[in-house]
Amino acid sequence: MTKTLVSIRIAIAALAAVAIAVACGADASDAGESAVAEPSPTTAATAAAEPADDVAASVPTSAGTALAVPDGAAVYQKYCAECHGVDLRGTDKGPSQLSIIYEPNHHGDYAYRVAIREGTREHHWWFGDMPPVEDITDLEIEKVISFIRAEQQRLGFEQ
Repeated sequence: MTKTLVSIRIAIAALAAVAIAVACGADASDAGESAVAEPSPTTAATAAAEPADDVAASVPTSAGTALAVPDGAAVYQKYCAECHGVDLRGTDKGPSQLSIIYEPNHHGDYAYRVAIREGTREHHWWFGDMPPVEDITDLEIEKVISFIRAEQQRLGFEQ
């Protein structure tokens, strides 16, 4: 494994450890969400380990070849758009990611990570339970969260 991949895994593990250690006062009854806050996604470790969302990057492998790392918009379209809408405004299958409910102080990045990885029970919406997202990598999860947060800032939240 290359130093870059090891660094990315260490950074993700460190972020997870910090997130578990810090309480945020979230409602623990919300399934799929933890009563744990997450660190800022723009720490020095992740900033150094990840390229900007709007740039396709490559990560070298131990075989000397490069794996393409898609940008967050491409990851969102692949895994999320069917239910949450190509424009993040939701569909009849899933809620809008521009809803004020998904602002970072209510549903932080850690809540997104847990929901993507483990799925979550229906809460705040009436679309049914969200299943785990199959076959998504940790790097793709970070990319899609960064993309969603950037779009939330750019487009604003719906009340």
